[in-house]
Amino acid sequence: MRINGLEYHVETAGDGEPLLLLHGFTGNGNTWNDTVSILRDEFRCIVVDIIGHGKTEKPDDPGRYDITKAAADLRAVLLALGIRRASVLGYSMGGRLALTFAVQYPQMVDKLVLESASPGLKTEAERLARRERDEQLAERILTGGMEAFVSHWENLPLFASQKQLPAEVREKIRKQRLENDPAGLANSLRGMGTGAQPSWWGRLSELHFPVLLAAGEWDAKFCRIAGEMEEQLPHAKKIIFSHAGHAIHVEDPKKFGTMIKGFLKNC
Repeated sequence: MRINGLEYHVETAGDGEPLLLLHGFTGNGNTWNDTVSILRDEFRCIVVDIIGHGKTEKPDDPGRYDITKAAADLRAVLLALGIRRASVLGYSMGGRLALTFAVQYPQMVDKLVLESASPGLKTEAERLARRERDEQLAERILTGGMEAFVSHWENLPLFASQKQLPAEVREKIRKQRLENDPAGLANSLRGMGTGAQPSWWGRLSELHFPVLLAAGEWDAKFCRIAGEMEEQLPHAKKIIFSHAGHAIHVEDPKKFGTMIKGFLKNC
């Protein structure tokens, strides 16, 4: 699908009310396969490979990866599919992108689900420090190659709970990460990393649609962030998933999919 000058990989499944699904950094649309299998009987699932990931084009200019431009691409994707309003589900980086989309185009959002996501960093000092760290990581990806980077990434404390997953699931996640392009990932960090994006904390009170904030009990940082967001969003509900870490949809796919379906149907 040609969107704003870029080739986007988009897959759809099911019928019903539209739901846009946005994966995390190093992922692709396939990360949602288990979730889609639960939701597709009642929702039209639109699964996008975010710029720099999967089969979507990976331009050389880091500025093209700006999170507000990526959100504008999503708007164009939905309109190209004849969709003027949809619910949006985003995980981690995809959650930050989902929130950016919601802030920019609130009239296009029915309901919003944010899994292990944040509105960004509150101060410019925090954003600058994070940009510097992300630039170092981007250089590490480009100079060290994907194998070394993925080994580093999957051993971050953030993903420690995934070591409890069955070996075949962990291998599937690793394979998916390795399929990404080094330049695409590096530019994603530079263009839409947490330090590169605007802070949306001051805009949360403007969002008047239902929002579900999902976090895993073993992910203390994002449990705290979800709690702070819940206080500022007019119509938010926080769910803490037991026995799960950062990637709930991977660690407990059945429970995650069932809870999301319930929220989207009944809220």
